Amino acid sequence: MKKRHQVLLILSLLSMITFLDRIAISSASSNIMEDLHLSTVQWGWILGMFTLAYASFEIPTGFLGDKLGGKKILIRVVIWWSVFTILTGFANGFIMLLVVRFLFGVGEAGAYPNTSILLSKWFPVLERGRAQAIIWGASRLGAALAPVMVIPIQQKYSWHSSFWVLGLVGIVWAIVFFFWQKEDPAKSKNITTAELQFIQEHRDLPLENDHAATSFWSGFKSSNLWFLLAMYVCYAVGAYFFQSWFHTYLQKGRHIPPAQLIWASSLPYVLAAIGCFTGGWLSDMACIKWGKKWGRRIVPMVGLFIAGLCIMGAALVNDNLTAIIALAIGMAFMDLTAPVAWAVAMDMGGSRSGSISGSMNSAGLLGAYFSTVFFGYLASNYGYYLPVLYIGILVLLGAFIWLKIDATQKIVFQVKAK
Repeated sequence: MKKRHQVLLILSLLSMITFLDRIAISSASSNIMEDLHLSTVQWGWILGMFTLAYASFEIPTGFLGDKLGGKKILIRVVIWWSVFTILTGFANGFIMLLVVRFLFGVGEAGAYPNTSILLSKWFPVLERGRAQAIIWGASRLGAALAPVMVIPIQQKYSWHSSFWVLGLVGIVWAIVFFFWQKEDPAKSKNITTAELQFIQEHRDLPLENDHAATSFWSGFKSSNLWFLLAMYVCYAVGAYFFQSWFHTYLQKGRHIPPAQLIWASSLPYVLAAIGCFTGGWLSDMACIKWGKKWGRRIVPMVGLFIAGLCIMGAALVNDNLTAIIALAIGMAFMDLTAPVAWAVAMDMGGSRSGSISGSMNSAGLLGAYFSTVFFGYLASNYGYYLPVLYIGILVLLGAFIWLKIDATQKIVFQVKAK
């Protein structure tokens, strides 16, 4: 196995752990709400608090990764969030859980931007879609495993125990990563000369680090970047419905029996993993055939369009099985977007891929935060069909925004005056 593929494997394991930890609280929602006497509105605030913290710290953590290196920041990120995953299991009320989930979000911020920094150094441009596909596909597999792991642990022990186990898994990963991973392929002793030369000739990065000489905020003058941010808001609103409210929606909105919750909660993520793997591969192939502009555009555009229709349809049907299948198919098509969006952020950001991908994710997370909290109010007052319908509409809108995004146009950062 080539060295860059080994790097991709260990980063994919991290992505899987990230979503195991993130989805665990959704899988445990019913037990936590009952045990801590939380209302639907309070639960919406708890879910949204993680998203708010995550969004707030994505840009600075991505910026630090660009300056200090993705490896250093990833180790800090994983240890921090693992500690607060463990502390989630000790929460004894609304306020403590709110604070712990906020700090958990602070810790997890920067995981994917700093993963992108390492990928930009280790992978050629035309392999980035596939690399991001593996990363995001692994995240969906982690999310699919969360109900399978968390619910049985809850049933045999308690909801607290599941968070203790998952937190320890993250700490073990950080220790292995510290001793094994190198920041740049040139520093690795286990890479062949031919592979190193191939990576360096095709990764499209500057030879020298020029971050100190340019202004990061000047990049926001690019309309191309703003369209990328707007698209990702639409995508993230849909993605975070599945990460935050989906399990509760099945229980309280669809009244799915407990015996069916494991497969019903996992099915969308299994199909989403296929969507991620397929999206990145199709996009790289499309780039070869039609060029990077349309190759990066067409796949996620079609995906979000179909996903929006599926989610809207699921909100309007009465049959539970039909709704679950429609939502699962919708998430699969929606996640054609994830690896492509992150590949585009790397393409547009260049040596600032951590900052640009962090900005994109921050925009998406802020949209997801307001949507997650708003979902709780809508569900409490009008039932669950209306918030699911509006999520489908926003996802559909994201498809049309892709028409304005051009992956061939790098973000231009102005040189600072001396």
